[in-house]
Amino acid sequence: MVITVTDPDPAAVADAVSALARGELIVIPTETVYGLAADADNPAALKRLYDVKDREEGKPVASLISNTDMIEHTGIQLSNSAKLLAEAFWPGPLTLILPSGGGFRGFRMPDHPVALAVIRAHGRPLAASSANRSGEPDATTVEEAMASLGDSVSVYIDSGPARHKTPSTVVRVDRDELHILREGALTDSDIRAVFRN
Repeated sequence: MVITVTDPDPAAVADAVSALARGELIVIPTETVYGLAADADNPAALKRLYDVKDREEGKPVASLISNTDMIEHTGIQLSNSAKLLAEAFWPGPLTLILPSGGGFRGFRMPDHPVALAVIRAHGRPLAASSANRSGEPDATTVEEAMASLGDSVSVYIDSGPARHKTPSTVVRVDRDELHILREGALTDSDIRAVFRN
């Protein structure tokens, strides 16, 4: 199913959330590239996401959130540096990698009204990765996502071309130390400026 909306439409959001509840995959727009999403709490759905992308097992995916409370509900506390970055760039093209138990977990709050509406209605984080098979170019339109993923996705939400067409910037924050793992829509200077002000 392809749904074309540029603003949060209750029927479109309901269709996407219903698919997630059934353990199916959806494609949602973000301000960077289109994302392939699943219910993060459903192991079978998460496995399906990895299988469809042909993603290396164990390679982490981000959790899409609509507010920082969703992070705290996972038991992860935001450090001062993480809070500064979140306040400066969320919603926006920043993925924060935060300590979680013995490892790390990534979170992103996309700056797109449709994506935020779906996450909010779902009520908890979505596991998400770019809407393409591993090794293929990121999808900046729903047509590119469909060409890559085909009928393995139940619901495609089409909101037109992505605004940035560049993935999010990935920053790991560990004990208030910053490590920029991937420079994307935000530059190193953008990130560092937050700590110089």
